[in-house]
Amino acid sequence: MRGVLTVSTVNVNGLRAAVKKGFVEWLAATKADVVACQEVRAEATQLPASVVEPAGWFAAHAPSAVKGRNGVSLYSRVEPDEVRIGFGEPEFEDSGRYLEMHLPGVVVASLYLPSGEVGTERQEEKERFMAAFLPYLAELRGKAAAAGREVVVVGDWNIAHDTIDLKNWRGNQKNSGFLPEERAWLGRVHEAGYADVQRRLDATGPGPYTWWSYRGKAFDNDSGWRIDLQLATPGLAEKVTAVTVERAESYDRRWSDHAPVTATYDVPFPR
Repeated sequence: MRGVLTVSTVNVNGLRAAVKKGFVEWLAATKADVVACQEVRAEATQLPASVVEPAGWFAAHAPSAVKGRNGVSLYSRVEPDEVRIGFGEPEFEDSGRYLEMHLPGVVVASLYLPSGEVGTERQEEKERFMAAFLPYLAELRGKAAAAGREVVVVGDWNIAHDTIDLKNWRGNQKNSGFLPEERAWLGRVHEAGYADVQRRLDATGPGPYTWWSYRGKAFDNDSGWRIDLQLATPGLAEKVTAVTVERAESYDRRWSDHAPVTATYDVPFPR
């Protein structure tokens, strides 16, 4: 065991489209040990080998049973001891929203939490997901600790926790993603022992934002949301040394409406 652990997460907003715009080149260039993707929206048969089983990576994919929806993936440079799809809740087992790898000293999970829409079934689904997922996070932390592992759950959490986490917070207080009950739930995730590693290094903000709408001038004006998070258990969170939002240089250089979020942890990890 040597070196440090670097984890990247990105919502690819449809991997087939992202492949055509630069994802393959980004994956080839990244220094990350583990990469998590969300909103893949494709099955392995619809993707090139360069992203299904890229050279130098052990890959796991959890597509949604509903074609063209959701989907999460994980890539690791080290072979995992175990891969798990879903978190035991029947409604969401084949929804393409959760995938974890058990690696040396750490469990890394890729999460795509439902986005929701106030007053619709989508919001009710999001609420059911949150209600089922929180106790699993507590359970996961305990089991991982017993096995000598820390945990980091990365991905698109689809909730901005505080006013410093989105540009137009005043105009979004009644919208999904910034509802009081959603923000309180994310607070309970923190109370369950998962620290937001970005905020350990930068407690005041604003941002850095990780998602910008394709509409209007949101990207150019940096009118975004910080919803792509890395939440880690204490032994790992206290070892974070850097978190970088890999924001594209310009609007036309984007291969997703989200930016990769890359964190480095000063813990032993195989190289």
